[in-house]
Amino acid sequence: MAWTKYQLFLAGLMLTTGSINTLSAKWADMFSAKGCHGDPEHTFTHPFVQAVGMFLGEFSCLAVFYILLFHDRRSPEPRMNPGQKFNPLLFFPPAMCDMTATSIMYVALNMTSASSFQMLRGAVIIFTGLLSVAFLGRRLAPSQWIGIFITILGLVVVGLADFVSGHKDDSHKLSDVITGDLLIIMAQIIVSVQMVLEEKFVYKHDVHPLRAVGTEGLFGFVVLSLLLIPMYFIHTGNFSDNPRQVLEDALDAFCQIGHKPLILLALLGNTVSIAFFNFAGISVTKEISATTRMVLDSLRTLVIWVVSLALGWEQFHGLQVLGFLVLLTGTALYNGLHRPVLARIPWCAARMNLEEDSSDAERERLLNNGRVQASEDT
Repeated sequence: MAWTKYQLFLAGLMLTTGSINTLSAKWADMFSAKGCHGDPEHTFTHPFVQAVGMFLGEFSCLAVFYILLFHDRRSPEPRMNPGQKFNPLLFFPPAMCDMTATSIMYVALNMTSASSFQMLRGAVIIFTGLLSVAFLGRRLAPSQWIGIFITILGLVVVGLADFVSGHKDDSHKLSDVITGDLLIIMAQIIVSVQMVLEEKFVYKHDVHPLRAVGTEGLFGFVVLSLLLIPMYFIHTGNFSDNPRQVLEDALDAFCQIGHKPLILLALLGNTVSIAFFNFAGISVTKEISATTRMVLDSLRTLVIWVVSLALGWEQFHGLQVLGFLVLLTGTALYNGLHRPVLARIPWCAARMNLEEDSSDAERERLLNNGRVQASEDT
């Protein structure tokens, strides 16, 4: 069945805003500007300030939820299900996981390329699959196990591509690239814990997805904003690139923005895009299908890679092409995207029906995480 104009708009919005989210964060990292008190020009290295901006974008989903609910209740026939009442503190543990993982990933984005950053986030299915078996008692289908092993292979190829390119890339030192890649994979373990917590304690409640994302964004924004205060006094030596060599210097970030307002545009691009990305992703699942949402999220990686190459932010490496294709294959198998093809083969169709229940539940959980981490994602 052909897509309607509205469905095409949603798909385009999700693909565009999802790509802008990562690209704008990387764009901000590439700026240099003077700091406070006559500090010399230095790069804008403020991952925790960027993370606060991202959570502000997620928090705005709560406002969108109440606007849509208000508009729906004014109509003659309300159709929107606001969900049942719930204790907002249910979202605090997963929000803290989200805050930690997002902060680590923004630190890593300073050290590696935008394309590698996006590709390596595919590691989330490995840890989510293993944790769901260990703590949720879920049985993964054979195709999902194969998908996990192929994804591991893809991560190795992408890591090898970064290792090779690290010798030729002047913008990032090899040690930084390797550290950044490892931090991204570490962050995916925390994202997986977040998903398992949401599955075990949150999703059993009937909570609207926009409300869930907005509530987690509220907790992340408030807690991380408060943490910026002690971070201002924690010295980290050469690990930090800001003049005072502290964990995060928010004042320096604002001074740099004042000296170069384009940084603010990049930060706003990150904040606004995450809000629209979450809204579009939830709408795509509702109006089209969860499978389409997963395909669009994979295409987002391709768009980020192509745009980075076109802007000269990174160089072309054949190993990255191979790594991307292997990761795409692993993700497709894990999320059951091979089923429509195999369903045309009679002897495969019967076996696929045995796998369908567990695989569908797992895919839906990944997709409803908010950033599709492949989710939030940020």
